[in-house]
Amino acid sequence: MLRSILFVATLPACILCLTAWSIETYRSTEHKQGLSEIREEARGFIAQENASGHEQWNVLEPNAKVLVPRCAVPLQAQWTPKSIGRSKPSVMVVCPAAVPNAVMKRWDVHVPVERKPHPPQKGKHPS
Repeated sequence: MLRSILFVATLPACILCLTAWSIETYRSTEHKQGLSEIREEARGFIAQENASGHEQWNVLEPNAKVLVPRCAVPLQAQWTPKSIGRSKPSVMVVCPAAVPNAVMKRWDVHVPVERKPHPPQKGKHPS
């Protein structure tokens, strides 16, 4: 019974913590690369793609569970190759050289994207 009361009493505090979460809180530190910087690299890549192509894309959020070491060189971005086997389009943000660590020398993070909806053309009715 006491556990139930404690659970109900702490639930509002947990909800407030979850609603305050944002990818903006995941910034780079001395040892880890921030998800917000990874997302920004994907956004820059997609902005170039949108400017040069016919298809228009939106960048979604990277997986919040991703934890990678800080990159020692500038990040790079490209379309994720189909050969990797992802079912939906994504941008692969690549770190070719991570700061020295015991886990990995290089890494890539796949950031999902989605097509922007096409605006209705003048004089045409949407189906």
